[in-house]
Amino acid sequence: MHQFRIGEAAQILGVSVDTVRRWADQGKVKTRRTRGGQREIAGPELARLALGLGETLDDETRAVSARNRFNGLVTRVLRDTVMAQVEIQAGPHRVVSLISAEAVDALGLEPGVRAVASIKATAVIVERA
Repeated sequence: MHQFRIGEAAQILGVSVDTVRRWADQGKVKTRRTRGGQREIAGPELARLALGLGETLDDETRAVSARNRFNGLVTRVLRDTVMAQVEIQAGPHRVVSLISAEAVDALGLEPGVRAVASIKATAVIVERA
């Protein structure tokens, strides 16, 4: 069974190391100590925590069919008269979307604005990290 160090778990979940430590201290996630004293989380336990985080979405999110939502910050908007490319940095993830220039204007998207990228796809390629 694969074990994840606290820092790896934090990166995977998109939270701070302190948050994962706090969750461990509160009993929200089970950890074990290595011989060197570092805390590790078993893969299945980390998966359980990740699923739990996904189930705590607010009511606004539940009203949308897309479940893959990435909260982030707009880092770049490239536009012409009709279309725009919007880049959002969501934790360690860079999400790029092509939307209409009209939508960019209506949403007031520009670098430094908080935004949510909602992804709905019929095909998702998964690679083992």
